[in-house]
Amino acid sequence: MDFQILKQKLCEASILALPEGNDDFVVYCDASIQGLGVVLIQREKVIAYESRQLKPHEENYTTLDLELGAVVFALKLWRHYLYGTKCIVFTDHKSLQHVLNQKELNIRQRRWLELLADYDCEIRYHLGKANVVADALT
Repeated sequence: MDFQILKQKLCEASILALPEGNDDFVVYCDASIQGLGVVLIQREKVIAYESRQLKPHEENYTTLDLELGAVVFALKLWRHYLYGTKCIVFTDHKSLQHVLNQKELNIRQRRWLELLADYDCEIRYHLGKANVVADALT
């Protein structure tokens, strides 16, 4: 299926749900050498999808920076839903679970971790093969 058709189908109103309250949000994130894809879910209902191409300067990012960038992209995009609420962020990059405990970080990573500290979110590993929706958006 062509990407534009897939994107159009995913954004149809019949598929998306309105959020109910301010809890139980789950975010799926994925990054590739082409772009970032994120999905916001609440109580097993899809609230929103978003994706974007990488900017020219991002094409040189490490895998860790791309995956962390996808998380930051989602948190900024859906701040009005996620700020002040507990949420779970799934990623297919296992080392993101431990990024908060790393001692040697570059300036970009430190800045992004400061942003992450403003949110009550738990980062969990989700096997790449199971992350098909966010994967399809990248």
